[in-house]
Amino acid sequence: MRVGCMGILVVDVFADPIQRLPDAGQLVTTSGLTMTVGGCAANAAIALRILGEDVQVAGKVGSDISGDFIVSGLKQHGAGVDYIRRSRELPTSGTVIFTLQGEDRRYLHCIGANGEFSLEDVDLEFLRGMSVLYFGGYLATPAFQPDHLAKLFWEAKHRGLITVLDVVMPAEASFGIEDIAPVLPYTDYFLPNKDEAARLTGYLEEFAQAETLSSFNSECTVVITRGPRGPFAMRGNRVIDTPAFPMETVEESGAGDAFTAGLIKGILRNWKLDDALGLASAVGASCTRAPGCYASIFTFDQAVAFLRNQQTASLSRFQTG
Repeated sequence: MRVGCMGILVVDVFADPIQRLPDAGQLVTTSGLTMTVGGCAANAAIALRILGEDVQVAGKVGSDISGDFIVSGLKQHGAGVDYIRRSRELPTSGTVIFTLQGEDRRYLHCIGANGEFSLEDVDLEFLRGMSVLYFGGYLATPAFQPDHLAKLFWEAKHRGLITVLDVVMPAEASFGIEDIAPVLPYTDYFLPNKDEAARLTGYLEEFAQAETLSSFNSECTVVITRGPRGPFAMRGNRVIDTPAFPMETVEESGAGDAFTAGLIKGILRNWKLDDALGLASAVGASCTRAPGCYASIFTFDQAVAFLRNQQTASLSRFQTG
């Protein structure tokens, strides 16, 4: 079974934690700068490789050294790169991640070639032999219009693939339900975080968010991620509120993409939704143990052992209580 991961591809530059951002004209030092392959499509693909799945990647990078870096990095992790296209006009996308001690991360992002990625860049041969099609970072790919993604997902569904979608929403742009509505009828799993779901639906509470998103496709499983509160899922009339797993967190970048990879792994193993969400939460939590988007992700065997230990600990607490 193979997974097709398509969407945004980014060179990430992580700054080690600093006490404060520099004022105008100031230079603030950090203990390290690390450059890695990133973006939702790449992060999920690498996480799935760590979990033992065969992966192909589709997206767009620039005709530059950063584009070479992404392609070679994905190759090193064993992901297929034959469907990555090159822009002649735009540079490879990049993000600088600032981590302030005691505060949430800040991102400075260049959309670059991701802004040019469109349905015209997708060879439908990419879908051949696939079990799952995942599109990561939709809405940070402005040339990929809603009706174009709907057409692609319809084709995937027609070929028997499971479709998985998540979004990235630049802060300066305006979004609403119309940006996602054409795609949801052909989406099996939709994975926004709570803030993204609020921007799409206008609701702050996750039940109302999930109910609104589910109204476009009663068979779509809507999974709203909530960081340390764990995921909230709705499938038809069923609601699953999954607690997060305790983990000593160092840096949270990529945790959502790791969560997605864990969920896809559970889907491919034909696990029940509750169990697949548990696996996703464990893999997502493991990602936060070290800087970077995949340096500390569990293997599948490690994730299963972790879940078993958590179940044993929970049972022990119940018995002693």
